[in-house]
Amino acid sequence: MGEEPGGAAPGLEKAAETAAGLVDEERRAALLRRITEEGGFAYVSSAEKAAGGDLRAAEAAREMAWEQLHSGPWHEVVPAWREAYAMACLHVAELRAGAGERKEALRALDMGLIMGGPLLRRDLDAAVERIAAGKDTEDDAAANVGDCADKWWEGISKNRDLAEVGKNYLCSEWKQELITFSQFLERIQSTNCPANVPYLAQHPLFDQIRELRDDIMIPDYCFAGGGELRSLNAWFGPLGTVTPLHHDPHHNLFAQVVGRKYIRLYPASASENLYPHAESMLSNSSQVDLDNIDYQEFPKVEGLDFIDCVLEEGEMLYIPPKWWHYGLAISCFVLSVSTAGV
Repeated sequence: MGEEPGGAAPGLEKAAETAAGLVDEERRAALLRRITEEGGFAYVSSAEKAAGGDLRAAEAAREMAWEQLHSGPWHEVVPAWREAYAMACLHVAELRAGAGERKEALRALDMGLIMGGPLLRRDLDAAVERIAAGKDTEDDAAANVGDCADKWWEGISKNRDLAEVGKNYLCSEWKQELITFSQFLERIQSTNCPANVPYLAQHPLFDQIRELRDDIMIPDYCFAGGGELRSLNAWFGPLGTVTPLHHDPHHNLFAQVVGRKYIRLYPASASENLYPHAESMLSNSSQVDLDNIDYQEFPKVEGLDFIDCVLEEGEMLYIPPKWWHYGLAISCFVLSVSTAGV
């Protein structure tokens, strides 16, 4: 491997022009002004060089923005730095693609889609479509699968970056990571420890891989109350992965795409008997572990009425607002889709 160029190499000139043209000058200038106001002078300098074809500067700008994204709690991250990260990912992707490194280019774009803000989402989507179109004949044949389920498997099994979550968010061993899907599968096959079972939980997969979004039709009755779609998420994990008992503020349609999932529901009226966490961030989650209920610590749970079912492939469950629900994967691989709205 040769050393990465410090300036614009002849082979990267076209990529540099594309990178500079992806974000129109007005939006680009406005974003750089916002970043400057946040003290990002070094970032702006690197971004200017990146737009001229400097790969090192593009990587440096991405690293600076990444550090800002991890400077504190996510909700305190300045929005301009999310946009800055997306811009840097665009620059890196175009320059990597121009150097023939399509896999690295797509990975950079995926990170921009996951961690970046909404301003440049269309630019990121367009770049993904354009760069992915350069795949070889074998990839094209795989992408043209006729069966919808096969297309979904093909889509999520691309070597693309996805958010990964441990067994469940209430466990002490829980953590979040960004890993590729191939790594996700390797962990499923290699781990014997339930605490380390990976789970792709409440992930905005359809923002990241837009081709799959076209296969999801939102039923008309979802809009009967005059509300709007709040979120569309994917849940994917192996046998035994758990979504702990919790409730959500919105109407929820939960569709089972692959595999089988056990679901248990408690009405909103049972809330005080389900021992919600006192912390504000977890107040919609129960302290009760339904896999191992401690009736001495949580005596009110005993005898509570509930509704349960097993969702089979192709079935869908409506969960009303504030209703408590728990999910357990009971087949080797489980893929679910949830739609929330008001």
